[in-house]
Amino acid sequence: MIDNNTTITLIGSRLAKEGEDFIFMGESRECKKCKLRRTCMNLEPGRKYRVAKVRSDTVHECFIHDGGVLTVDVESSPIVAAIESRKAVEGSKISYEHPKCQSFDDSVYDILYPEGLKEGDKCTVIKVLGPMDETQVQGCSLKKVELRA
Repeated sequence: MIDNNTTITLIGSRLAKEGEDFIFMGESRECKKCKLRRTCMNLEPGRKYRVAKVRSDTVHECFIHDGGVLTVDVESSPIVAAIESRKAVEGSKISYEHPKCQSFDDSVYDILYPEGLKEGDKCTVIKVLGPMDETQVQGCSLKKVELRA
């Protein structure tokens, strides 16, 4: 189902599959000379998106994507992150902050500093996935959650 939180954009034909997640990296030098630039460059760089719907199978030429680009609807993608346990309540709105742990295991870096989220982002806690293993993070009480920015 497509809702009001979707954006129409163009992405590489190889990424244009419903449910596919990607991080929008922003504009390349080659994009400046493209007539479709405005449609492609309407997403926020550094954010994680999910393809909600492929709108058509018409392939448009692209200077970057050798397979061309397709028109799709995208939405912000849920991001798995670790937040303070007291803020981990499904449905709550939070201002995202990186955890302030004394130390942590390298294996959990991606969940403590997830791609697609910035300090201060307004997010909704979609789902609480459970507590973080105390052997991996010291000096803080964290829960693993799914967030939507």
